[in-house]
Amino acid sequence: MPPLANIVYPWLRDHPARVVGLNAPQGAGKTTLCAELVRRAALDGERWVALSIDDFYLPRAAQVALAARFPGDPLMAVRGAPGTHDIAIGVATLDSLIHDTCVSLVPRYDKSAHGGLGDRNPEPDRVEPPVHRVLFEGWILGFVPQGRTGLLAHVDAALAAYAPWIERLGALVQLRMTDPASVLRWRVEAERNMRAAGRPGMSDEQATAYIARFLPLYGVYPAAMAARPPVQPYLHLWIGPDRLPAETPPC
Repeated sequence: MPPLANIVYPWLRDHPARVVGLNAPQGAGKTTLCAELVRRAALDGERWVALSIDDFYLPRAAQVALAARFPGDPLMAVRGAPGTHDIAIGVATLDSLIHDTCVSLVPRYDKSAHGGLGDRNPEPDRVEPPVHRVLFEGWILGFVPQGRTGLLAHVDAALAAYAPWIERLGALVQLRMTDPASVLRWRVEAERNMRAAGRPGMSDEQATAYIARFLPLYGVYPAAMAARPPVQPYLHLWIGPDRLPAETPPC
């Protein structure tokens, strides 16, 4: 199968939009894919900027306060799930990049801070205009409320606040796993790479426990998005455990 960029980049060229959403599982290679798309756009004379919803996580102190508001909810105890982002800063950053009449200040999140618990970097990046396109990526980007109760009640309710992000998307790409267990292995690999680079990261056991709490979301929201995409035009692709395009999995 061809690399993902060989499929996604031509599709994006055929569907121009100032902001493109990329929904893909944690560890699926969203950052790597966006970097390749940015590189190819530069060869075509355009400047694309990649932005992650991870950079809009709540600062550590606010995350601790959020967890205290929902004691016993594992999805609110750490960053990652709907409800753990600063929606307003995300909106302001997207609008600044879209209008690109001056320098945009883009927040960055340091996942290695506090022993891997993470915190917002106090120094934002400065992005000079012009910006021809923004690639906005995230594993929950495009998820919408499904009326869930029980374990998913809090995150489902929180998704309504993400509507302003979805409203700013002019196109959407969704990557789905043929094997849902892949996300566990991918996250462990990411933390190992962080540790190998000399940055604090979670142990294999911590990374597995961290990502396992999100598996119930994968059983609901990706399929709901594929059945009713919140943005058009929309591109849906399956990826295998090797992160490469794959055939549709059997039922």
